[in-house]
Amino acid sequence: MDGGLFSGTSAPPKRNIWAVGGGKGGTGKTFISANLGVALARMGKRVLLIDADLGCANLHTCLGVQPKCTLSDFIQGKVRDIRQILVPTDIANLTLISGAQDYLEIANPKHLQKVRFIRQIHELDFEYIILDLGAGTSFTNLDFFLAAQMGILIVLPEPTSIENVYRFVKSAFYRRFKTIARDPDVRSVITLAMDEKNERGIRTPHDLLDHVASLDAAAGERLREAMSGFSPKIIVNNVRSQDDMTLGFSMRSTCAKYYGIKVEYVGYIDHDDHVWKATRARRPLLTEYPHSRPAEHMQRTLRNLLSGEQIRLDQVISGVV
Repeated sequence: MDGGLFSGTSAPPKRNIWAVGGGKGGTGKTFISANLGVALARMGKRVLLIDADLGCANLHTCLGVQPKCTLSDFIQGKVRDIRQILVPTDIANLTLISGAQDYLEIANPKHLQKVRFIRQIHELDFEYIILDLGAGTSFTNLDFFLAAQMGILIVLPEPTSIENVYRFVKSAFYRRFKTIARDPDVRSVITLAMDEKNERGIRTPHDLLDHVASLDAAAGERLREAMSGFSPKIIVNNVRSQDDMTLGFSMRSTCAKYYGIKVEYVGYIDHDDHVWKATRARRPLLTEYPHSRPAEHMQRTLRNLLSGEQIRLDQVISGVV
């Protein structure tokens, strides 16, 4: 999925950059980012967690860490080497870069600031780097999401969250389209398509692809290839019922049918009091309650992410997962 704004940046072998995003706040992005990081670290992987929620950083709170230097210092240029803002945690193999603090303009970094940030991340000696993104579809969130080899979207079984994840998928794909388009006329069409009420009636990526292909067959083929390589992963959080568990399947079908985008359903996390208890204690769930159902679901989800597997509908119906 790596491409777009940072396509000129090459990562050393065996380095995996994951971005965890979603359409709205309060879906559990930070909770899931932290615990995925903990689970990987416990497997012996060298893991870096980065709080890229530049407007409302709180990943350090989930880990019980009080950083002195943050991403704000790096982006402002107070710190030139990103290694100076690495913060150790009390979990072996797990390191943190805390998010911005007390600098309002940091939520919208400039292009060169983002490029410098991503380039230096690629130079760090970690096997897994997890970006915990902010809410919404700002260009910063979309660019960081597209810069990762794997994009993970967290959704709650609530109408507003579902709607916002669909919007995020569509916006990220249009952003990806625009970064690979070369012809100014094609780029202007993509910009137009980002407005859902555009006068040309372009409502979905399928519509956009057909329109671009009618203007430039070669450009249409490039966009078709981009569509086939774009495959976000979905995790449903705060599940209370079997209907909630099946949400990922319906979202996967909708994205394929109306957008032509392959979305993979990799896991769900149960609603459980152990989650808020761990959050209140400022500790990761996997260290506080490693045998709880949400912890088991987190481990299963990580296995799917690593293996490329998805949850199957028959497993949910039979109660196997």
